Amino acid sequence: MRIVFMGTPDFSVPVLDALVDAGHDIVAVYCQPPRPAGRGKKDRPTPVHARAEALGLTVRHPTSLKTPDAQGDFSALGSDVAVVVAYGLILPQVVLDAPKQGCLNIHASLLPRWRGAAPIHRAIMAGDPDTGICIMQMEAGLDTGPVLMRSKTPIRAEETTAQLHDRLSDMGASLIVETLNQLETLVPEPQPGEGVTYAHKIDKSEAHIDWSAPAVEVDRKIRGLSPFPGAWTEIDGQRVKLLSSRLVDRGGAPGTVLDDTLTIACGSGAVQLLTLQRAGKGAQDAETFLRGFPLLPGRQLQE
Repeated sequence: MRIVFMGTPDFSVPVLDALVDAGHDIVAVYCQPPRPAGRGKKDRPTPVHARAEALGLTVRHPTSLKTPDAQGDFSALGSDVAVVVAYGLILPQVVLDAPKQGCLNIHASLLPRWRGAAPIHRAIMAGDPDTGICIMQMEAGLDTGPVLMRSKTPIRAEETTAQLHDRLSDMGASLIVETLNQLETLVPEPQPGEGVTYAHKIDKSEAHIDWSAPAVEVDRKIRGLSPFPGAWTEIDGQRVKLLSSRLVDRGGAPGTVLDDTLTIACGSGAVQLLTLQRAGKGAQDAETFLRGFPLLPGRQLQE
C-alpha cells in the first residue's frame, strides 16, 4: 500500500520499521520539526526523522497542517492510507479525508479508556490490571474514532512506564501490519459511550512523593512517572528521583527508612526503592546509591 507515516518519538520508530519490513511503500514520513537539544542547543532531529533518513525515506516536518500549502502537499501524495502514531499535530478534516482509506491511529490503551496524551503513565498510576493497543479510524474528536483491531496485555507488578512503553510499541508495530493485511474485510467497532476516561498530559507538579499516602499509590506513582518526569523526594536538601520500586509488607511512620535496603514506610505499607537518581548523576540501583549516599534505618525522609 502507499502509506504516509506520521509519528515523532521513539515509540513510533518500531512501527515505521515494521511497515517498511512488510513491503509497504512509504511515500512520505511526517514528524515534528527538529528542536534545540543538548549542551550546544543545536537543532536535533526527532527519532522518527533520524530513522526515516537512515531508511532513505522522504521526510516532512511542517509546523502545522492547517495551511492550504501543507494540505495540498499532503493530498498530492495520493496515499492509500496514513498511519499515525504519537505524531503531535492536529490533523484537520481535509487531511483526515485525503488518503483513500483514511487515517489509522495506533493508540496505547484499550479505548475508550485513557483517550488523550499520556495513556501509559495514567494506566500504571491508576493501578489498571491491563492495557493494550487499539488501531482506530481517526475522526475529528480526540481518540473517539471506531476501533478496527485491539490487543490486550497485563501490566506487570513492577513494570515502569519505560518498560511498558517498549512492549506496547512492539505490539503496535505488529498489530498495524496485521490490520493493513485485513483492512478490506475489517468492520470498524464504534467506541462505547461508557467507560470513557482521559489521560491528561503529565504535569511535573504531580511528581513529588507524599509518604503519608498508601504504599500502593506511592509505588504506582514511582513506576508510572519513570523515567520522565520522575517521581522525587528530598533528602538533605537534594531532590532525588525515584525510578523503580516494589511493594513491601512492612509498616512504620511515613517517610521512615526501615532497613538497609531502602524500604520506606508509607501511610500504610511500605515500598522498597530499587532505582534512584541524584541531580547531575545517572540512575543507580539502591546498593550503589547507598554507597555514595548512606541512609541508615530510622532516618526520616521529607514528607
